[in-house]
Amino acid sequence: MKTFEKISFLNCDIDELFEFHLNMNNLKAITPLDTELELINKDFIPHEGGIVKIKTVKYFIPTRWDVKIDKLQRPNLLVDIAVKSPFKYWEHSHIFTKKGSMCELKDVVNYELPFGKVGELLDFFIRKELNTMFEYRHRITKGLLEQRKI
Repeated sequence: MKTFEKISFLNCDIDELFEFHLNMNNLKAITPLDTELELINKDFIPHEGGIVKIKTVKYFIPTRWDVKIDKLQRPNLLVDIAVKSPFKYWEHSHIFTKKGSMCELKDVVNYELPFGKVGELLDFFIRKELNTMFEYRHRITKGLLEQRKI
């Protein structure tokens, strides 16, 4: 099992940060520009046990994601697990912690690549993609939430 982490600090209210992540429209807003994203069940409202269905296209490759909301602990934790994805295993924890006047946004992804040892050869590329994607997501989230303070 591999783990990827990304941490940022935002000047915002923790409840606002949590609600931002529950709003499925924001998923499109924080998706990097080189990736098309379509919510298949457009009216999905996140709840424990609920499954959001997503189609992405990157490098002309369409991918289907069915992601189950495993845990919702307001305002600190949102955990989703892919039940259908290009990964053998994917668990994504969004952890929100108040740190003085700031909020810590921490994404932790535990994943396992398909295809055994052959899949392991792709891990360098996957980690690079994850880093690029989460750098973008955090930067846009920070910009959108801190802009509301002005």
